[in-house]
Amino acid sequence: MTKRFTGLATLALMCCMGTIVQAADTVLIEAEGFADRGGWVVDQQSMDQMGSPYLLAHGLGVAVRDAITVVDVPADGEYRVFVRTRNWVANFGAPGAPGRFQVILDGKPLPTEFGTEGADWHWQGGGTVTLRAGKVPVALHDLTGFAGRCDAIVLSSDPGFAPPNDNAEMAAFRRQQLKLPDTPPDAGQFDLVVVGGGMAGTCTAISAARLGVKVALIQNRPVLGGNNSSEVRVGLSGQIHQQPYSRLGDLVDEIGPIGHWNYHDALRAPELPRSREVLEVIKQHPVKKTHNAGPASNYEDDRKLRAARAEKNLSLFLNMHAFDVEMQGDRMVAVVAKHITSGREFRFPGRLFADCTGDGSVGYLAGADYRMGREGRATTGESRAPEQPDTMTMGTSVQWYALREEAPVPFPDCPWAVQFDDQTYQRTTKGDWDWEVGMNMHQITEFEAVRDHAFRVIYGNWAYQKNHSPIREKLARHRLAWVAYVGGKRESRRLLGDVILQEQDILRRRPFPDACVTTTWSIDLHYPHPENTKHFPGQEFRSVARNTKIRPYPIPLRCLYSRNVENLMMAGRNISVTHVALGTVRVQRTTGMMGEVVGMAASLCKKHGVDPRDVYRSHLAELRVLMERGVGA
Repeated sequence: MTKRFTGLATLALMCCMGTIVQAADTVLIEAEGFADRGGWVVDQQSMDQMGSPYLLAHGLGVAVRDAITVVDVPADGEYRVFVRTRNWVANFGAPGAPGRFQVILDGKPLPTEFGTEGADWHWQGGGTVTLRAGKVPVALHDLTGFAGRCDAIVLSSDPGFAPPNDNAEMAAFRRQQLKLPDTPPDAGQFDLVVVGGGMAGTCTAISAARLGVKVALIQNRPVLGGNNSSEVRVGLSGQIHQQPYSRLGDLVDEIGPIGHWNYHDALRAPELPRSREVLEVIKQHPVKKTHNAGPASNYEDDRKLRAARAEKNLSLFLNMHAFDVEMQGDRMVAVVAKHITSGREFRFPGRLFADCTGDGSVGYLAGADYRMGREGRATTGESRAPEQPDTMTMGTSVQWYALREEAPVPFPDCPWAVQFDDQTYQRTTKGDWDWEVGMNMHQITEFEAVRDHAFRVIYGNWAYQKNHSPIREKLARHRLAWVAYVGGKRESRRLLGDVILQEQDILRRRPFPDACVTTTWSIDLHYPHPENTKHFPGQEFRSVARNTKIRPYPIPLRCLYSRNVENLMMAGRNISVTHVALGTVRVQRTTGMMGEVVGMAASLCKKHGVDPRDVYRSHLAELRVLMERGVGA
């Protein structure tokens, strides 16, 4: 069980330390809670590391619209201003400060430019302002369009006050200022709590709900689909409807995008939204037919949301981030989550839990056994394992594309970005799956830097192509139209079950009595591209895929539940496999089928009052009947 002070105890401790002042003296303004976020976007990907979601000015080099809100100032007077931010390129040793922005209070911009100092998140001072009591408008005014970020603003009339920066102290400070209860209320009573709303989690929740299980689905983004959403834009891969259970995949097919279109299909098809961007992306990037990095409508976010909301047994909780668990011995009792924009916390009690987070976050909090990185060959005997174990993982793709406009479109030079020349620049107007970063970084604790390195590569390469490359005249009318800010991860933690699937099982087609989901993708492992390493050692951003073909292979149920947390199941890229075996099971049609099976297993756990391991031991025949039948609409 994770240990943490209650809000009341922490607050009392902080008061003794003199770091909390009366609410009448201090006003906290959470950036993610602004009433109108304008062109800023909410980024929650690193909140476990830096303590909070934040607003990101993701303008691709064009300043975004102001974020605006209104705050209640308690009394007339002089207020010191603090803004929690950082210079996001400083930790790379890069010059300048591309993420500059201003704060406007009561219609007057502060003279300080924020986001200009400090590699780490901290409170940057903004001087003193005179404010009247009552409602005062506040705005964040972006100056660059290049990833400025703001966590929060504090106004204090106490000349000796400084807001806390430590995560634990900040949590208590936020709780006090936002008047949050010390004990989060229950969000309901559930048979199954599913955390993570990618294809795996969404299929888990819908499958269980259709079989009579009362389900909570917790997702920390405003959309479902994970990598197959409009935020990340990875197409569905892997085959469904395979033997021995040809109905597995019905639900994946039901909620997944209908298909990808080429340009001439788009012109003829009345049902396809004919926005200019849809047609231009398909026309200008026709080879892969927008399988990855396509226009937002290709990923049909609403299709997934409608399916989840249609289930009477399913309660959907979007923009909720799970950050703690409650345990009794080796069993989970509840998940605790907070709303991304309001900060309100809720408790989700359940009898069963499914970790579909990708990062194995819930299992990690619960103390589940896990691995991260590559096992050594002596441990697994796998031919594709390295001789010695290491921490390398497959990386994160931050995809992007440019479009040709009617008139020339400028793009500024970016001296703070990764620098290119005629030998090293990437000649392209689209970044697909192989724009992959962070293979030698920690994909969880260092994720903000992983994603930011991708930004520096994309902007630096585009600036060179537009302004200095031999093809700059050809690209004069091209506009950088979309860059993902939510990274598409491939690998992090893998939670361990009663079986840890490995390379030999798949290639030798080892039979398991609990065979269920059939994987069809090759053993597809990614590595830094040698040419990229040659020019950018330690800063690679392009990958190469090395594939070993397989015959369709059904993986065992025992990979889909934890070996030491008795009531925890998992579906997605965090299941019980080695690094090598992950190469075949990680694609999203396959992970969606895992969700279908986990939902079925949950229904049997409810029916018989047992744990997931007992489904394997005593109820496999019933599970086989459900898998033969499927859960499609």
